[in-house]
Amino acid sequence: MNKNNYHTHTTRCYHASGKDEEYVKAAIKAGIKELGFSDHTPWHYDSSFKATMRMPENQLDGYIESILSLKEKYKDQISILVGLECEYFEKYIPWLKQMLEDKKIDYIILGNHFDETDETGIYFGRPLNKQQLTKYVESCIAGIKTGLYSYVAHPDLAFYDTDDPFYTQEMTRLCQAAKEYQMPLEFNLLGYATHRQYPNETFFNIAKKVGNKVIIGTDAHESSALLDMNTYQLGKQWLERLGLELTEDIKFLI
Repeated sequence: MNKNNYHTHTTRCYHASGKDEEYVKAAIKAGIKELGFSDHTPWHYDSSFKATMRMPENQLDGYIESILSLKEKYKDQISILVGLECEYFEKYIPWLKQMLEDKKIDYIILGNHFDETDETGIYFGRPLNKQQLTKYVESCIAGIKTGLYSYVAHPDLAFYDTDDPFYTQEMTRLCQAAKEYQMPLEFNLLGYATHRQYPNETFFNIAKKVGNKVIIGTDAHESSALLDMNTYQLGKQWLERLGLELTEDIKFLI
């Protein structure tokens, strides 16, 4: 198993199961040296919108407190970090920056699920047209350029015909921005294990050509995912077959 995993969820996102401590125990059993929790960030919405796949803002402090308590309890066995998985919602970036500073978050990963904001925007994981694919790529690039994010989670989430030369054109732009800012791209084990449209070979062949580094992310929504050595090894072999450079190192906010 990889010695570090920075893509780990909790039940606060409404689509994960198990207690926070169960993830820590599983990570220790798997031989993971550093476990980063990165549940879906809350946002301080302008509207009365209530998201169904992320914690509400009033749960953020409890999330941080729980992880810090586990960090202390297991400090002699594993390194634990407080992170978040965040989109690039331009209108809310000032709030995000202030929150990251106030709450002393260790790192964030760029999981670009929605266009502009989930209050009104489309989900990028459903079939997209050309304009929507471009919006996905532009949004990712804008997020990369902020310098806030540690890596791009499931960068190939965007659901588009991978045989279309337009896909190669747009995803090359995304990969080039990540390369310029030395930001790893994630091979998502959850998507791999559940046969989603990501990870896909066309995208990672583009990443190979551009020269991107790749980080394996478990995207754990239950503690057992951290113990799934078979999926990890198959994913690693898949990447090695394509000749991609793997990394386990990310930059932190503090």
